[in-house]
Amino acid sequence: MSNSIKIIGLMSGTSVDGLDICYVSFDNHDPSNYEIIDCDTIDYDYNLKTKLKSIIKLDKDKIKQIDKELGEFIGLNVIKFINKNKLDKPDLISSHGHTVFHEPKFNKTLQIGNGEIINKITGVKTVNNFREKDVKLGGQGAPLVPIGDKLLFNDYKYCLNLGGFINISVKDSSKIFAYDICPLNTVLNHYANKLRYECDLDGKLSKKGIINIDLFNELNNLNYYKKTYPKSLGFEFVIKNIFPIIEKYKIKEVDILATFIKHASFQIKRNINDGSKVLLTGGGTFNKNLIQSLNLDSKINFIVPNKRIINYKESLIFALLGYLKVNNKVNCLSSVTGASKDHSSGDIHG
Repeated sequence: MSNSIKIIGLMSGTSVDGLDICYVSFDNHDPSNYEIIDCDTIDYDYNLKTKLKSIIKLDKDKIKQIDKELGEFIGLNVIKFINKNKLDKPDLISSHGHTVFHEPKFNKTLQIGNGEIINKITGVKTVNNFREKDVKLGGQGAPLVPIGDKLLFNDYKYCLNLGGFINISVKDSSKIFAYDICPLNTVLNHYANKLRYECDLDGKLSKKGIINIDLFNELNNLNYYKKTYPKSLGFEFVIKNIFPIIEKYKIKEVDILATFIKHASFQIKRNINDGSKVLLTGGGTFNKNLIQSLNLDSKINFIVPNKRIINYKESLIFALLGYLKVNNKVNCLSSVTGASKDHSSGDIHG
């Protein structure tokens, strides 16, 4: 048996900003010993991106069709990535997929990006559908990243991911727990799109806005923020709770962006209460306005790592989840999700 296993980890976030691909070599006996060999982000073509953005409104048959289309897109782009970078054929592909629904209280979660099709196109064993088993065991099915925070980033008490949603992992001496703090890029991108921008690049749009204190206070009063973990968010929460509050105010998009940055910063500071090191990753790390707001009047020790970890930490960790699954090791923690037990989650194809 070789001393290393080469795995491609794949991540497609709720903010539909592309497919993250991370090619990782893990020590077969100790996955905390790893090397990122190469990584890239593949933009969705306009047609697929449009479908993914509106998928929550579609019926089952159309969702099934897009599931196949996304599986094909992923499979073909994995082959292109391998060929372009002259990489060895990996031993495994491990894919998060794209989340359509996530409402665990209704026993409902769905990630698309057909694993069977990825396996057929690439000829590589593929693992996907990491959330479903956990939801069946009474858990939130999320967050899934904390097992990676525990095994790969154990130097940090807090790991904070600033993506479509802000999620946090917290380690103490005996266990790790994690949860979603609040939405971020799902909301920021929505209002940046209205101004004909893909996102609030570098925080330049939100920097122009004026904070609306009434909106800020109403957002902070949402019931979700009063709940204790385990808890998680899906785009449904944004549609049902965030957008209706914001739309009542009839204010400029830049003011919405400025207010939401302040809201996200406030919620983060509510959830971190000491000077321990906080690892910051995800696309929101590049939003200078958000980082400035976080550092304002804060004793929190935010650490921004190298760009590869900022951009590809989640796809790296999904490579790890696949490694754990094929080795029948725990990759989903009940202390994080609230499931009835720790377990090894995911479907294997090939």
